[in-house]
Amino acid sequence: MYLITGKQSPRFAYTIGIHPTVGAELVFAGAAAYSNEEVRQIIVGVAEGMSRLRLGVPVELGPLGTFILRNADPSWAETLMLGALDYYGRSDIQALQIVPDRAHWTLDIPDLSRARTVESEPVWQWLTEPWTYEVSDRSVVVTNMDALKGSPATEVMRWEIDQWEMFAGAGPDVEKHEIRQVPLGTLLGADPSLQVAIKLETGKGLWRNPDNPVWHNWETSNPRSSRHI
Repeated sequence: MYLITGKQSPRFAYTIGIHPTVGAELVFAGAAAYSNEEVRQIIVGVAEGMSRLRLGVPVELGPLGTFILRNADPSWAETLMLGALDYYGRSDIQALQIVPDRAHWTLDIPDLSRARTVESEPVWQWLTEPWTYEVSDRSVVVTNMDALKGSPATEVMRWEIDQWEMFAGAGPDVEKHEIRQVPLGTLLGADPSLQVAIKLETGKGLWRNPDNPVWHNWETSNPRSSRHI
């Protein structure tokens, strides 16, 4: 199993070596709800049952959730699974996407059954598109599961040159188990209105109401009291 992280594309993982046995390799893209170790457990759990699985049939993996398999379009294999293509010396290796259930869905999970385009999967555009923002391409965001499930971020703080917090709801109320760190591009791709955060000075923040797109300066005498890092 290869686990790929870094820069502005979400984390993804894929297998090399099971194609001769089951006719496909597995890819698990995004899914920020899970830790790296949980991703490994999911791929192993699905791979062990491949001989009896069919597309669309749920795979139960206990507390990790329920998963289905779906075909991955070749345009994704060409960008996500270069190691597998190199290993086999072929460009036509069948890939199957592991898809978690709705309870574990996050906005960084692409639909690999569709041809990859910037318009259809903006969160994944930096697989091939240049990073054009005037901040480091290794910039990260500490966020919460509500934001990763699609709720609009309502609080933004820039704590370091390449580090932000973006929360849906009140940051100080976010439980530790709900916190995740993702590439800045994940939230910018999902919600372009968050691009205002790039212009913030360190230690400055913005807030907005969830039903109003207008941002307001965050005035506080002790902004670091709510920091989650």
